[in-house]
Amino acid sequence: QVQLVESGGGMVQAGGSLRLSCAASGRTFSNYAMGWFRQAPGKEREFVAAISWRGGTTFYAPSVKGRFTISRDNAKNTLYLQMNSLTPEDTALYYCGKGRTILASTVENEYDAWGQGTQVTVSS
Repeated sequence: QVQLVESGGGMVQAGGSLRLSCAASGRTFSNYAMGWFRQAPGKEREFVAAISWRGGTTFYAPSVKGRFTISRDNAKNTLYLQMNSLTPEDTALYYCGKGRTILASTVENEYDAWGQGTQVTVSS
């Protein structure tokens, strides 16, 4: 079993930046792809970014591409999401997820463990 704990969320003005972290414990972090998803009030959870087990492959949602960067440090068992040029539309609860395999995926069903989420609020 793996435990995931997100941190780094907060309130920021439009145009600002935040870096989210996801600390993993339990199963070997480096054996799995990881991803970030988000859920805004009244909306379904949506894909944000994904990274393969060694970081060689990354995927981004069109709405965040060029502004967000996903990365991982397997030595520290930590996943990151650097978010720049934030807009109010980025306001959501952000979750990190553990992939079922080594392959990065944009599909929520390809993830089998989730953290509790960290809130990001962007004011205009």
